[in-house]
Amino acid sequence: MSSQDRCFSKMSYANQSQTLNITGQQYQGLLERVLFSTLIGMPCCVFLFINGIMLFTLRSKPVFRETSRYILLYNLLFADTVQLALGQLLYLLAVCRIMLTYPVCGVLSMLAVLTNDISPLTLVLMSLERYVAVCYPLRHATIITIRNTGVAIIVVWAISLLNILTQVLLLLNYPFEDLESLVMTDVCSDIAMLLEPITDHYDKAYTYFLFVSATVAIISSYIGVMVAARSASTDKASAHKARNTLLLHLVQLGLSLLSTMHNSIVQSLSTVLQRLVIGRIKTVFYVFIYILPRCLSSLIYGLRDQTIRPVLLYHLCCRMSLSLQLA
Repeated sequence: MSSQDRCFSKMSYANQSQTLNITGQQYQGLLERVLFSTLIGMPCCVFLFINGIMLFTLRSKPVFRETSRYILLYNLLFADTVQLALGQLLYLLAVCRIMLTYPVCGVLSMLAVLTNDISPLTLVLMSLERYVAVCYPLRHATIITIRNTGVAIIVVWAISLLNILTQVLLLLNYPFEDLESLVMTDVCSDIAMLLEPITDHYDKAYTYFLFVSATVAIISSYIGVMVAARSASTDKASAHKARNTLLLHLVQLGLSLLSTMHNSIVQSLSTVLQRLVIGRIKTVFYVFIYILPRCLSSLIYGLRDQTIRPVLLYHLCCRMSLSLQLA
């Protein structure tokens, strides 16, 4: 065998080894994506099912439909459920590497932002309702009426829709007509729609203002309940329960804030870490600071509330037994 043949043989072997290495890495990446998608998708489906039963439970009896606290809970749970479903849809699109067009991604991401804004604002309303119930028990029925609760919920949705309208108007300034195609070059996400620096600055300013205001409102309600609990005329058991509820609201608000800020954290880490590591970090963040906050409402109120718990368990058991019978 000549030296030229030996050189060609070595080059061919090197190319085959490189091809096999790339193929093995692609197979490993595909297997990892399928495994993570299954492990994440199953809990999401379970909690979507539980949230759906919880929503049905809150509309099943007059006591839930005619009590302000449960009306606010329904609004919070509805926003969390829609946010969880949209998040899972965007996650599956990202895992499958499906590239959407800018208009479709814009609609999905704006819906996600809308429902994400509803949650902290509704938590503020629920905290104020508990504050009035403890500090002004004789005036609670006069202040917290079904009509006032409905108006407050409309205001919450109006503020969130105004934020979405502002972001859409800012997006319209982007020169989409200069693009060769409206198909995105990256997977769809809310951060992918921050196409202009001014849009990014506005989004951060609004988010910080929203969560600072919500935190101040909930902490003020907590302090008011603590002060009222020391009064001799206040029901100690009711004040203690309200205090624990407000603490849970703060935990939910903190997790919601983390889910909003995780994009900035990932952007900072992407400058120093490899793309594969960033993908794994995104998956961990998605589970612990995106999925978990949207599942807390049904767990907290479904298990803690003595009025909801028996009705929720009844509907859950009926649905599970029916599913087993159909299977």
